[in-house]
Amino acid sequence: MYEDFASDLAVTMWAEFDQTPTRNESTPEITDLNTIVVDGNFPWTIVTVETDEGVTGIGEAYPSPGVHEVITDYLRPVLVGENPLDVERLYYLMRGSLSGRGSQWGIGTIAISGVEIALWDAVGKILEQPVYQLLGGKMREEVQVYADCHAGEAMVSSAQEGQEAETYQPEAYAEAARMAVDDGFDMIKFDLDVPSGRDVNTLSRHFDGVEIEHKRSIVEAVTDEIGGDAEVAVDLHWNFSPETAERLCRAIEPYDLAWIEDPLPPENTDAMRELKRRVDVPLLTGENRYGRHGFRDLIEGQGVDFLAPDVPKVGGIAETKKIADMAETYYQALIPHNIGSPVATVATAHVGATVPNFVALEYHAREVPWWEDLVARDEPLIRNGRLEVPDAPGLGIELDWDVVEEHRKT
Repeated sequence: MYEDFASDLAVTMWAEFDQTPTRNESTPEITDLNTIVVDGNFPWTIVTVETDEGVTGIGEAYPSPGVHEVITDYLRPVLVGENPLDVERLYYLMRGSLSGRGSQWGIGTIAISGVEIALWDAVGKILEQPVYQLLGGKMREEVQVYADCHAGEAMVSSAQEGQEAETYQPEAYAEAARMAVDDGFDMIKFDLDVPSGRDVNTLSRHFDGVEIEHKRSIVEAVTDEIGGDAEVAVDLHWNFSPETAERLCRAIEPYDLAWIEDPLPPENTDAMRELKRRVDVPLLTGENRYGRHGFRDLIEGQGVDFLAPDVPKVGGIAETKKIADMAETYYQALIPHNIGSPVATVATAHVGATVPNFVALEYHAREVPWWEDLVARDEPLIRNGRLEVPDAPGLGIELDWDVVEEHRKT
């Protein structure tokens, strides 16, 4: 009963926003939408858009509970029968159909993002063009990929019993960083909001000098180990107050980091801009912003040095390109957030190929040995810290559905 109500409601909302162009017999149509969740280091939500051309587009939505229901109960009845070639119109149609239900922020935008990526893949396959060509052509043949190289919990599975605490010490981070560099990455990142072994009131976001020193010692150990072999960045995951973030930034300033990510909670651009004014380190944020409207104040106010939209979360491929275009007018660059499967990763690479102000793309699955196996191809996607943008139609990759099924969660 609920699904019928949701479907009827979605169709009613759709009717208010429908501006469907006149069709002819040769116009392709969307026949179905669905999702599959792959049990990776995050629940990767693969989105499929089927068409009457025999073409299936694949996309990916950011891991979030309820995405499947939004896509199948609300977006499917709106999009089935529509022309998949009208990606921009369908993006606004989806936003309109979810008006008041998260189409501006949150789960609605996430669901729309996954479908939008799948639409681009379908369009590219129908027109026999790679996505980057549909976006205006590529400026670079490959994009730089930076590696998350966490110690801590990410290394507990490989630690000896009773040695878990040691995984949070500077030496463990230096070892993890060296492993990533030896794998060919010349840009790496690691978390700095990690436990020191002391009992700390983390809810206050205030940390004393001993905690600051623990974080500084990790940065020192990593940069001493890596030297000039790679650029090093750190992620604070919004866990510091302005005063603590400022003290921490000053403490690690001598180590010439590539950037410090999310030093403050994401809601207050004024606080981020003030921190940027007070410290002499590059700052990055953006993974918790939605759409170009969510980035406007960061861009216009020069709140950070680098922006980190997440393609399967922010609104999809075209919306990320629009954010990049806005940022370019203020000479800001993109370093997109990415915790996804190869689908999200390649989708982001297509954006990176088409804009001038693209620095690097995050890769967050080094601990997943079958990540590359999800793609039906002989050569790995990522080699020596680079991803060559595929030239085949659409996203340019196909999933190995046997591997997908092997690791399928739902």
